[in-house]
Amino acid sequence: MGDDVPVAESTAPRRRGRRPAGEDTKGALLSAARAVFTEQGYDGATVRMIAARAQVDPAMVNHWFGGKESLFAAAVQLPITPQQILETVLAGPVEGLGERIVRRFLSVWDETGGGPFVALMRSASSHDDAAGMLREFVTHALFGKIARAIGADQPDLRASLVGAQVAGLGMMRYVIKLEPLASADHDTLAAAVAPTLQRYLTGDLA
Repeated sequence: MGDDVPVAESTAPRRRGRRPAGEDTKGALLSAARAVFTEQGYDGATVRMIAARAQVDPAMVNHWFGGKESLFAAAVQLPITPQQILETVLAGPVEGLGERIVRRFLSVWDETGGGPFVALMRSASSHDDAAGMLREFVTHALFGKIARAIGADQPDLRASLVGAQVAGLGMMRYVIKLEPLASADHDTLAAAVAPTLQRYLTGDLA
């Protein structure tokens, strides 16, 4: 046959397709969110700021994440939003706050094997944006709101103390896997840690 025979379609090189546009948009929003939350703080950051940084329409935040709360949770790699944690720990007498905080975090972490928390802690040790997100989570998005909701004095200090205790618990249980803490049941840990959290939130810090 002559040179005019067409090349079989199966022998033609295939072009690698682009990632779906949605994937690009979500990635851009997460990157922008981490930057804006770190720069402006949780309360100061707005959906419009984040969308502008990502160069997308603000409606995309609601479309992909459902709002600022869920976007923050995704940016910090949390399996649950701060608001969902708040609703749980604040639903009860003030005297039981410490225990509810311990149990809530243990249940969330254990459901995922501590995965997102481990990733966040490792990132925070070497990346400023991850460290900033962790600070915002501790001081403003969660523990600061708890301290203010109960009318505590020195809310920022109390939030920092609670955050240090909870983060330390998570670090030892899921990152360092220190035994017997790593395999201890929730009742044991709640009995040991909750009184300290309770004092940090409602007790005399002097």
